[in-house]
Amino acid sequence: MVQKNKQVVLIAHDIRSAHNVGAFFRTADGAGVKKIFLTGYTPAPASKKFMLTTAEKQIQKTALGAEKVLSCEKRESLDELLSELKREGYVLYALEQDALSVQYDQYPEADKIALLVGNEVLGVPEELLRQADAILEIPMRGSKNSLNVSVATGVVLYELLKEK
Repeated sequence: MVQKNKQVVLIAHDIRSAHNVGAFFRTADGAGVKKIFLTGYTPAPASKKFMLTTAEKQIQKTALGAEKVLSCEKRESLDELLSELKREGYVLYALEQDALSVQYDQYPEADKIALLVGNEVLGVPEELLRQADAILEIPMRGSKNSLNVSVATGVVLYELLKEK
């Protein structure tokens, strides 16, 4: 059950795969995310209904219509966006493996959360991690050291929005 007083926005920075972007939309809609911000070179959903790019078609196919109902904004400047969100009272959590990270279910409580996720290979850049109020990490117990970014985002979004 989604906690009623909590607002979560998702920031997808420098995501390469349009399939991951589509998965963000579908998962974020299901979890109850308020808005998705796409920054850097992250592809965006189609703004028209004809002559779609390959990336727009991939987002549409993976999102299954969630890209039409969930608020989304493409932003050129991530720094400006982070400043705006902080002024609006959002705390910034980055999803990344880091020496300063806390387990994803041990995050500091907040009513307004901006979750920042990064590139599939490079993750969230160091300079952005240092701007975060907390860095969240999912413990890995198998032979692989990470999850796909859209899967990891889903795990954390549901944790952030669950009823406590």
